[in-house]
Amino acid sequence: MDRRVVVTGIGLVTPIGLGLDNNWKAICEGKSGIKKITKFDTSELKTKIGGEIRDFNAEDFMSPKDARRSDKFIIYAVSATKLALDDSGVEITDDLSPRVGAFIGTGIGGMETYSRTMIVMLDKGPNRVSPFFIPNILTNMASGFASIYFNAKGPNCCTTTACAASAHAIGYSLWTIRKGDADVMITGGAEAPLIPVSVAGFNSMKALSTKNEPPEAASRPFDIDRDGFVISEGAGILILEELEFAKKRGANIYAEIVGSGMSSDAHHITSPSLDGPIRSMQAALKDSKVDKDLIDYINAHGTSTKQNDLNETNAIKQIFGDRSYKIPVSSTKSMIGHLLGAAGGVEAAITSLSLYNGVLPATINLDNPDPECDLDYVANTSRDGDINYAMSNSFGFGGTNGALIFKKFN
Repeated sequence: MDRRVVVTGIGLVTPIGLGLDNNWKAICEGKSGIKKITKFDTSELKTKIGGEIRDFNAEDFMSPKDARRSDKFIIYAVSATKLALDDSGVEITDDLSPRVGAFIGTGIGGMETYSRTMIVMLDKGPNRVSPFFIPNILTNMASGFASIYFNAKGPNCCTTTACAASAHAIGYSLWTIRKGDADVMITGGAEAPLIPVSVAGFNSMKALSTKNEPPEAASRPFDIDRDGFVISEGAGILILEELEFAKKRGANIYAEIVGSGMSSDAHHITSPSLDGPIRSMQAALKDSKVDKDLIDYINAHGTSTKQNDLNETNAIKQIFGDRSYKIPVSSTKSMIGHLLGAAGGVEAAITSLSLYNGVLPATINLDNPDPECDLDYVANTSRDGDINYAMSNSFGFGGTNGALIFKKFN
């Protein structure tokens, strides 16, 4: 019999707040964290808005030396991990340490460090390249630093599967605990892509919103007036535990994670296919042994791009048929923006909190629904809902897809 796995800790560092309580309050109130970018000059960029982390002090979570030397994606990962571990109450003793793993995803890794170092090398020569350059750009350093800081000596790994990275990390963490290789997993994602070249690159693809005024209204999934996603930074970390281990220590349990599914479109590097997302959701249902008719909430990938929103809507319809019109579907990217490889971690946390609190988060800025996107997207205002089973979707460039299924814990 498979070991059961539960969510016992949540750590969030996002544009809408620091920590679980601040994030959940903003989610319930439908508050946007999208503002004008202040980190760099946007005068030559088409997009001048994003989801920045504000009012944040890295030295609250790391040593001053590491805070100075580390790329932002590492800092966000360590910070969210500390918040999640504090929330869970789990104490990683030397005896427990080999049974605690870290599996944290990121889509890009230390891109800010890479960009800055290239400028240094071109301007000042190779001898001025920092010895910390290589460690800071490696994508596995989010999980590496988390394990070092918090004494996690169990399985340690990283997924770098674009915008599905942290959903995949959570799925692998579920399977790791299930088969008995760990009792606790630190998992989720971290991303720090808010740099000029990232914005310029996504602008060249015509993927980012250029609705700069007002910033709060730019991310509008499923709305006919959407014109692209809004890029954001941050991290979302979950503490997963084997059920009996969690119960023995009297842990607070937010939700049970019961299934994970993955698939590939094998179609196009950026344009989604319909059957890839369908098969990832079907795989998650199969893994969970949950009948599709029991799913009563979906936290959508919902990027605010025409291709994704329509494709995801149609995939949901293909799986759930007529019942799809009765399932609340919402995109919390409308408030937080798109954290790329960290999106799935943040959204898995929000899905767990939705089950725990009985609240359906809103899709804000849904003022003029796209006629082709005609499901119940919980438009503009969150509402109470008795949710028992929920799905969270994440789809990435390269046609890589992930779906997670959570269950209300009784």
